[in-house]
Amino acid sequence: MDLYEYQGRDLFERHGLPVLAGGVATTPQEARAIAERLGGRVVVKAQVKVGGRGKAGGVKLAEGADETVARATDILGMDIKGHTVHKVMITVTADVAEEYYFSYLLDRANRTFLCIASVAGGMDIEQVAADTPDKVVKAPIDAVEGVDEAKAREIVDQAGFPAEVADQVVAVAVGLWKAFVAEDATLVEVNPLATTGDGTLLLLDAKITLDENAGFRHPDHEALVDQAAVDPLEQAAKEKDLNYVKLDGEVGIIGNGAGLVMSTLDVVAYAGERHGNVKPANFLDIGGGASAAVMANGLEIVLSDPSVRSVFVNVFGGITACDEVANGIIQALALLEERGEKVTKPLVVRLDGNNAEAGRAILDGAGNPLVQRVDTMDGAAERAAELAAAGV
Repeated sequence: MDLYEYQGRDLFERHGLPVLAGGVATTPQEARAIAERLGGRVVVKAQVKVGGRGKAGGVKLAEGADETVARATDILGMDIKGHTVHKVMITVTADVAEEYYFSYLLDRANRTFLCIASVAGGMDIEQVAADTPDKVVKAPIDAVEGVDEAKAREIVDQAGFPAEVADQVVAVAVGLWKAFVAEDATLVEVNPLATTGDGTLLLLDAKITLDENAGFRHPDHEALVDQAAVDPLEQAAKEKDLNYVKLDGEVGIIGNGAGLVMSTLDVVAYAGERHGNVKPANFLDIGGGASAAVMANGLEIVLSDPSVRSVFVNVFGGITACDEVANGIIQALALLEERGEKVTKPLVVRLDGNNAEAGRAILDGAGNPLVQRVDTMDGAAERAAELAAAGV
């Protein structure tokens, strides 16, 4: 989960890291109240999860409350690279003398953690690395040892931070690592990490990504979710403990096991090229031991997607018994009918493996005209794509 800058700033503050005083506003009136509280000159910054805000006009200086209202009015509602600005962060200004870069991240390729530090902050670190690679230090971090003062000083010395700020950078490096671990983050990035005219070190930006797999350890992280940006179907699936991802297609996909579902997406996309270029509408893995109830929940979610024109249920029975899946399909259709939701979208079902014959018999015995059985994966994908293209 990527955080907005204001959320990252608040997280840094909770961990005792030096940040500017500020607040977040959703209306010009709220921006006025924050500016009056802070007093003097402030910065009004668009809150979107994308870079390039300054160049797009999403970062403005303002003198006093009236000008803050004007700048907030200008920025709220802006479109920045396809992201609409719904919030602005207001902070006091800083007399910036020098700008640096500092981050910790999960280095998946090398299966470790990584610190990237540079004395050339305030710009894209990728560009700095390309133009002046000697100004960028990449230091692997041992997951067990972490970053203590000695490790932090080693990084600071290697990166060439000026002696007059070295102690402050060391303290920030240790504090950032503690926050990184405590919050189960996969990225904490500060750009710029800046010194002011009086030599004070401040974190002037915050880019943070939290590991959603660790969400069970952090119930407070739920409050950080941008509910307005969450797809309602994904939220509904999450509440039912389903592994669901919304895609931009027309064929609903349900399978058991992530590998099988990924293969099903590919097969449907390939078949769709022959039928009006229809595509998969979602990823939905009901798991290796899914019950009839789980199958019913999954089918309910997929059929709730208005873009879905057909559904492909692809199950290879192992832990999951095919008769349970078949019962789940019948139960889900009955449940939707009981709720008064007219079901008109056809289901193409391929069952194979554990109790496949029993599952097929259950579907055949139900005699539901919406359910079509196809015995092969390729054949079922072809039929699902054909039905979606026909808009049946």
